[in-house]
Amino acid sequence: MPDRRPHILIFMPDQWRADALGCAGHPLVKTPHVDRLAAEGMRFTQAFTVSPLCIPARSSFVSGLYPHNHHIWSNAGSLPADDETFFHHLQAAGYYTAHIGKSHYYSHQAGDHLRHHEGYMHARGLDHVHETTGPWATLLTDSYMTDRWQEEGFLIAYRDDYWKRKEIGARAVWPSPLPVHLFLDSYIGQTAVSFVESYGGRQPLCLFVGFGGPHEPWDAPGEYATMYDPAAVPPPIPPEEPGDWLPVAARQRMVEGRKGDLSEMDIRRIRASYYGKITLVDRWIGEILAAFERRGWLEDTLVVFWSDHGEMAGDHGRLFKSVFYNSSVQVPLVIRWPGHIPAGVMSSAFVEIIDVYPTLLEAVGAAPSQRCFGRSLWPVLRDPAQLHRDAVLSEIWHDGHYCYMIRTERYKYALDETDAGYMFHDVREDPLEQRNLAGHPMMQEVEAELRARLLSLLIGTQYRLY
Repeated sequence: MPDRRPHILIFMPDQWRADALGCAGHPLVKTPHVDRLAAEGMRFTQAFTVSPLCIPARSSFVSGLYPHNHHIWSNAGSLPADDETFFHHLQAAGYYTAHIGKSHYYSHQAGDHLRHHEGYMHARGLDHVHETTGPWATLLTDSYMTDRWQEEGFLIAYRDDYWKRKEIGARAVWPSPLPVHLFLDSYIGQTAVSFVESYGGRQPLCLFVGFGGPHEPWDAPGEYATMYDPAAVPPPIPPEEPGDWLPVAARQRMVEGRKGDLSEMDIRRIRASYYGKITLVDRWIGEILAAFERRGWLEDTLVVFWSDHGEMAGDHGRLFKSVFYNSSVQVPLVIRWPGHIPAGVMSSAFVEIIDVYPTLLEAVGAAPSQRCFGRSLWPVLRDPAQLHRDAVLSEIWHDGHYCYMIRTERYKYALDETDAGYMFHDVREDPLEQRNLAGHPMMQEVEAELRARLLSLLIGTQYRLY
């Protein structure tokens, strides 16, 4: 175990694209505080979610398992309360574990209050819990945050606004009725700052901050609603055209889910609001870092910034997530620990989000998990050129099918439980995923090899929780 165990600070926004960072070269979006983390640590340019959907991804992150192990495939259900998480291991190593903000480790029910689930969250390995819902669930589920809004006289206006947005759909792009200081992400940020300022425990701290943004709807508040000019935002990646070799089922999957009723300006307005929500979350990341700095902790704090999945934001004619295009399945990941991780370094190692679990345990000298499928990133953190994985796996229940994706250095390939391949891209030659090669007669041998590698990954990780 290290002579001195660091504090651990985990930032987990919801639905933040990997490319929507200043440090990733985005031409418009402002993220100075995440950029600072990248300048003081290592940014992973090839990090992937093991499922492009909230509860499956989050269940995997804390358990170190894939969806085909824990069998949470959609935003329903939950893992057993006392099932192993990395929080349990940190508690055993002497850490005080705290959760503030969105968790989404279980389904939210209409008329419920999240304080009724604190027993479940404590059993998940968390000593301190101050939980909120994400944006949409706040329509019907209460929390300490909605209690505050009720006291301030904004809850009814917030919910009326969201019902109106649900009726209108994706074109509902306008500012939140909440003032900036009461907006969901501001509430979470303020609560985290207050917790850091008041923490008096002698144990090292692991603080998990789960922001609800920049997840839709497109309701950036106050000045963040007008911070980005829709006319200036980068245009989306256009929809790909199906080749005549494409199987019928693959052709159908390619077009299903596209938002053909949205205009170019609709997409630009959506993107501008999305960027505003990103910059607001970034602001609160900065405020929380400043609170750690005021306590004299920051130089010996291991910080992780990541997201559960991305956001299509109009790319390929789509919004939201749940598909295997890069905009949905690729996620940002930055790890920073001065004196232990080189500063300002990028790694192109292939990483899955479950790799954070064993990385944290190794950092604090805790015994490794006996079932986690993640691989510690410390070899890469010590040597960014180190090979980590030769392929990553992602999976989801979507459109009535269990769907699986493998991504290698050159190719991305996806099939469903019927063994029907429906997505196949040469990402080296086609980085924008504009030419689906599934079923192409000239690529049959490569497709067969990718199918075999994907099935081998699934067979090699067949542990099931239940």
